[in-house]
Formats: sequence, structure tokens, C-alpha cells
Amino acid sequence: MNSFETFKALQKKQQAYQYVLNVLGWDSNTEAPKHAFPFRAEMQSIISQEAFSLMLSKEYQEVVKELFETKDQLPKQDRQEIERAHESLQKMVNIPPVEYAAYQKLLSLAQRTWEGAKKENNYAAFKDTLGEIIKKARQMITYRNQEKAPYDVLLDDYEKGMNMEKYDAFFDALRKDLVPFVKEVLNHRPKKPAFIDRHFPKAGQKEFVEYLNEVFHYDLDRGLLKESVHPFTWNTHPGDVRYTVRYLENFMFSSIFAGIHELGHATYEMQINDALTSTNLKSGTSMGIHESQSRFYENVVGRSKAFWEVHYPKLKSIFPEPLKDVDVDTFYLGINWVEQSFIRVEADELTYPLHIMVRYECERAIFNEGLSMEDLPQLWNKKVKEYLNIDVENDADGLLQDVHWSGGAFGYFPTYALGSAYAAQIYYAMLKEFDLDDVIRSNNIAHVNGWLKDKIHQFGKTKTPDELILEVTQEPFNVKYYIQYLKEKYGSLYLGV
Repeated sequence: MNSFETFKALQKKQQAYQYVLNVLGWDSNTEAPKHAFPFRAEMQSIISQEAFSLMLSKEYQEVVKELFETKDQLPKQDRQEIERAHESLQKMVNIPPVEYAAYQKLLSLAQRTWEGAKKENNYAAFKDTLGEIIKKARQMITYRNQEKAPYDVLLDDYEKGMNMEKYDAFFDALRKDLVPFVKEVLNHRPKKPAFIDRHFPKAGQKEFVEYLNEVFHYDLDRGLLKESVHPFTWNTHPGDVRYTVRYLENFMFSSIFAGIHELGHATYEMQINDALTSTNLKSGTSMGIHESQSRFYENVVGRSKAFWEVHYPKLKSIFPEPLKDVDVDTFYLGINWVEQSFIRVEADELTYPLHIMVRYECERAIFNEGLSMEDLPQLWNKKVKEYLNIDVENDADGLLQDVHWSGGAFGYFPTYALGSAYAAQIYYAMLKEFDLDDVIRSNNIAHVNGWLKDKIHQFGKTKTPDELILEVTQEPFNVKYYIQYLKEKYGSLYLGV
């Protein structure tokens, strides 16, 4: 067995451990009973430690080092695998396995603690756990990299090459152009469509989300739809890509647009080249590009007038009573209704990046300025007031609303806004090749899927975000397209321009 074959054999064992951990994670978020978690956390900790030990084994480190030093002699895809394996190894090699396992156990238990705190609307019930997660996350950063600023290390994990300097410039542009534009739109709104707050039974919402699976060509032989507290997409390879939604009977848009959002993630993963399945290149290239796909499907497609000209009759047939006095134009205004709101996942497209700015600035303060857990709610509430001009009334609608921190996913949030900006730039590139509204009106989402597969999805991690954006749009990333897209759409809807 040559060195690369040895590497592949060891990598396959690692993938087996990761598969087990992934399945446990899926079950934890969807079906596991409450009292399963203490024992599950112990088992998960053991498996995590075994996986970690395998990755740090002498044999694996030596073969990766050998191949990395001679990588220029390898075929392109094999070289990319070794580069990624070497990068991952460098992130983990100095972390003591026992501490890594303890951190994974803490995260496994933390989600249930967060769920309880959110349900009870009680930040105090989660504060100490969150503080412990942050303490351990800081320690992991110290083991990994003592040269970069702590938050830069985390930002780079989710979007290679991104750091506070780049994100600061990005958010400064949004702050300058969008905050005043949002205020202008809010001052020119007509009366809020009454149907938005009506009751829409869960069973009907579930029926419509299942209908959306057909519309977006989601392959149920390779996927699964479940319900969870927080919507998410889960995958191990293109043949097993699952997603969840949640149903709120007083806010139907939550399930519809979370469903379309997660279908964007799922479509990306399902359309990655099958030849990458046994490699470490088999998933989306970055969270920013991943979010570009989910936000593209959710907003550019799902919140378009063309989409609802086709699919509104189906929704109305499911909910004839609450939608009896609502025509498609009123419905279109309703799904794009702009308002100051507390909940990120239910926010309108225009104010959404302001929600991300709140989280970015809180995370930045935590990791680079040492913000205490006692002071975190105050900073959160201050930023919500500054950007959205509303007063946070309770913890569940404030800093307890998102699952990410309970999973240690610090540095993830900025990719939502970055992904939305990527999506806008991709949208304008797409328009140069075909009329998107015409394709949507013909109910030919398969054409959109195919275009995105050819340009982005099939490549998995074999291309970087910068490479993809440059190849797809013929220019580097530029935030101006995001601002242009939002101003064109919402200027037309609310300001008559």
C-alpha cells in the first residue's frame, strides 16, 4: 500500500466515526427523548475522543506530512485532499484529546440546556453553560493559534480568508447604505396586510412544505424532512441530505421560508459530484457560499412575485378561509413586509442583515474584548435598539433565540449576511444568461438547479469561495450588488422607484 492509499484508508475510518457522530446529532435535534441525553453525551464523548485520537495518530500525522511535502507530484484532486487534511490536522494537533472530548460532551449537553432556557425565557439558566463553552472555545483557540486575534481564528473556520478587517468593511458598507434606507422604507409603508397574523393550522403548513419538496425537486429517496426547534440541514454525502423546519400557527411564513431556505442548502449538497463522496472535498466549499444558496432560493426565488403567481393557488386551496380575501399582490406584499422584529429566522429580507450585525458585534466583543456573560444581554439589547429601533422585552426573543452558541458555532453568523451578498452577485450574473422570472413562472426550478449545479454545486470543496465568485460573476466579490438588489426590490415595493 503506497502512502496515498494509506491516507485514504485512515481517512475512511475517520469518516466512519464522523458518520456515527452525525447520525447522533441528527437524532438529538429531531427525535431523541429528553432523558436520553446524559448517557448519550457520555457515549458521544467516547466516540469523539476515538475519532480525535485516530486523527492525531502517529501513522496519520506522518503520512499527511509526507504527502504534503510532495504534494506537487500528486494529481490535482489528490493534492487538494492532502492540503485540506493538512490544514485540518494543524488545527487539531496541539489540542489534548481529553480536553477535546470534554468540550464535545459539554456541547452535547448544552443544546438541551439552551432549549430549556429558551422555553422558560430565562437567560440565567443558560448563562453559566454559555460561559463555560466560551471559556473552552478560547482554550481551543490558544492550542491552535496564538498569533491571530481569537475572533479572526473563528471567522476563518467558517469562511476561509475572512477576518474582522474584511467583515468590518463589509458591515460598514451595510450600515452606511442600508440602515437609512430601512428607515425610509419603514416610514413609507402602507397598512400591514391583516392575513399575516392569522391562524394557519400546522397540518396545512406541513402539507405545503411537502409540496415544496416537489417544486424544488428534492429527492426523497436521498433526503428526509423532519420537525425541530430550530430549522437546519444535515448531510453526510450527496445520497443522504436531510432538513428540518418548525411550524408556527400564528406565523405561517416561518415554515414556508425556512423550508425553502433549507432546501437551498440541501440542493447544494445533493448536487455535489458523486466522485467526491469518498473524499474530504464532498461538501459545500464554505458557509458563506452555502448561505448564498439557501438565501438565493429563499429570497430571490421564494419571495419573488413570479414564484407566487404559480404556487399561490396551491397555498390558497390549503387555507381557503384565512386567505379568502387575499389576492396574489397582497400576498406578495405580505411575504416582503418590512418591519422591526426580534427573531432573525422570521425577519424580512431587508432588515435581516441588521440582525446579523447585532450578532457579529456581540461575538466580536466576547472574543476580542472579553465581554462578560453578565454584560452580554445589555450589549445585545443595545445593538437591537440601535439598528432596529425596538426594545427587547424577553430573553427568548433576544439572545436566546438562536441555537448556534449552544453548539460552539462562533464566527458562523457573519456568513449569513455574506452569503446573502454572494447570492445577489450570483443573481445578477444569472440574469445575463436567462430571464429568471420567466423560468420561475414556467415552474422550471430544475433549470435553476441545473445552472447552479454547473456553476457552483458540483465542485464541492475543490474550488474556493473567491474562485467560484470570480468564475461565476467574472469579477471579485463586491458588496455593491447586495445593496443594489435590496434597494431595487424594496424601492420598487415601497418607494415607487
